[in-house]
Amino acid sequence: MAASHIPTSTRLTYARGYLGLGMVKDAFRELNAIAREDRRSLEVSKVRVEWGMAARAWNQVITWARPVTQDDPDYEPGWIALAYALRELNQVEHAKEVLLAALPHHQATSGVLHYNLACYECLLGNHLEARKRLARACKMDPSWNDAAKDDPDLKDLFALPGGE
Repeated sequence: MAASHIPTSTRLTYARGYLGLGMVKDAFRELNAIAREDRRSLEVSKVRVEWGMAARAWNQVITWARPVTQDDPDYEPGWIALAYALRELNQVEHAKEVLLAALPHHQATSGVLHYNLACYECLLGNHLEARKRLARACKMDPSWNDAAKDDPDLKDLFALPGGE
């Protein structure tokens, strides 16, 4: 008896469910079971980015997130994931460039974008710009204040005079 065809939308639901439960291998299995003709669709790519983040598969995040940011620039997680993966691969300048390209789409609504830019600016030694970005992130969402105090990317910012 032939195996029944499970629709891509159902497989994506399963994959997201597995990711929500921390079952990265099971999510990967679902993504790989998607019909060939659907594998490069935008929705599949978005879930592949989610999988890559969960699996800490930074090169794969970059591979999948780049087209997502081009095809759906209003999808904020694509930009954040792409920049984060670049940062994890010590490509901080490239990570910063990605988020600067995202600004026209998300600067008014994304605290995490400004927070991550603060981190990248700090790592690059641009402390004044890092302070501005962190202030903007914290204005958008005060919880970034607490996150910043323990963030190793921002440690140099807090070591400077007036760093608190």
